[in-house]
Amino acid sequence: MTIRTLAEVGARLEEAVRGLPGEITSNADLYDRYEMVAIQTLDSEFMDHPPGALEEYLATFLQDKQAELGLSPEFISGETS
Repeated sequence: MTIRTLAEVGARLEEAVRGLPGEITSNADLYDRYEMVAIQTLDSEFMDHPPGALEEYLATFLQDKQAELGLSPEFISGETS
């Protein structure tokens, strides 16, 4: 497995999110879509990668999206003040 293979996972994830129906109403809604597709990707492709590699890649991908969308870690973890 190469870095390219994981980058292709990211590209497919981006494409899948863009193809989802419905209106995106907020950055939180957009993040939820990324998370949903990442989970589906993990479920369907985990056997195609070395143990832990896809999980680590997707976790990092989602952390990057969280920062890009300006969402706090508390939003992602479901914590409330």
